[in-house]
Amino acid sequence: MIEELLQAKKLIQQAVDARDTEMREIALKIHANPELAFNEYKAVHWLTEPLKKADFQVEMGIAGLETAFRASWSGGAGGPIIAFLAEYDALPEIGHACGHNLIGTAAVGAALALKDAFPDFPGTIEVFGTPAEEDGGGKIIMCEKGVFDHVDAAMLCHPRQSNMVMRGGLACVDTTLKFYGKQAHASSEPEKGISALEALINSYVAINSLRQFFKQDVRIHGIISRGGDAANVVPDYCEAKFMFRAPTVKELHVVREKVYAAARHCTEAVGARFEMSEGLIYAERNNNKYLSGLFKDNLTLMGLEVTNPPERGGIGSSDIGNVGQVTATIHPYIRIGDVTPHTPEFRDAAGSEGGMTGLNQAAKALAMTAYDLCYDPDSLRQVRDEFEKWKSSHEAIEAVTQF
Repeated sequence: MIEELLQAKKLIQQAVDARDTEMREIALKIHANPELAFNEYKAVHWLTEPLKKADFQVEMGIAGLETAFRASWSGGAGGPIIAFLAEYDALPEIGHACGHNLIGTAAVGAALALKDAFPDFPGTIEVFGTPAEEDGGGKIIMCEKGVFDHVDAAMLCHPRQSNMVMRGGLACVDTTLKFYGKQAHASSEPEKGISALEALINSYVAINSLRQFFKQDVRIHGIISRGGDAANVVPDYCEAKFMFRAPTVKELHVVREKVYAAARHCTEAVGARFEMSEGLIYAERNNNKYLSGLFKDNLTLMGLEVTNPPERGGIGSSDIGNVGQVTATIHPYIRIGDVTPHTPEFRDAAGSEGGMTGLNQAAKALAMTAYDLCYDPDSLRQVRDEFEKWKSSHEAIEAVTQF
């Protein structure tokens, strides 16, 4: 049995290697042509083209998003539905400094390799193109539309500076704070004006003073995106952009309430008016431990060292957290070099030989983990049981909280 499993995984690895040149070309084209949230038209074309050629059923524009897609293939009747999640949006100014060119291509490579190696695969593989992870929350919109409700397990593999399988993620929301005052000449008639900038600055200071009263894993970071138009004019409109993070969505609500109350009171103190405009809420990450263990075993099978995530801090946010609220989900990491995400150095690594090696390894681990779920009913049962227990517990907590 073990020998048979090892032989099957060897075939998967060989199938990924056979697609390596093709996958590298796709990843490098996406890397050289960075596209921002909801505008990833080239990336979507390059990712879906080989799936169509391999006779995957490709649906474009799912969940009402032009740059979202679903590509599905079933090797035989019945069996679980396993989703590979593809990301491909870039960051402003610094392009693929989060390596989404590798994430999207690894998902496609894993799906193609499984079909190549096992034409009678006992399950369904679905590749979901999920736009706007960095800014917009494509997966959140897709969750709200029920896109992942039928999926038994979902996974992606993110580039990083080390191999990890259980790194968490904070709940998060971005917001624009808008301040409205009244223009006046700043020298001759300042008394006739109401400064939106004073309202903003006072609010910024008040928000900053709240930090000491939040838990250590709460994060608040922001910028002044508009501070006025001329130094000799009392500003009538100013704005600041913030991101708030907390361990859970429930705790995030507390942070939001305190921040908005501080901004509102500071604004009223100078006679100005305050509004806020929020983005979608990214949920905290719900890593499936058993599924993570399968992925870790497959990394180890390839001879890769897996490190533990930091016990405190060192985590960001992702809209895959919302997917983890509706089905069993993992978000492991693959090493591409000694670089930190969201930097020019990481962007360069995502297009380097190290990035291409990580792409190959990620595709193999994804494909082998999907194989485990479809060929071993006990593994699938363990994954699903863990998720259902979490869901029941989560719903019970929510019910008590609401009561």
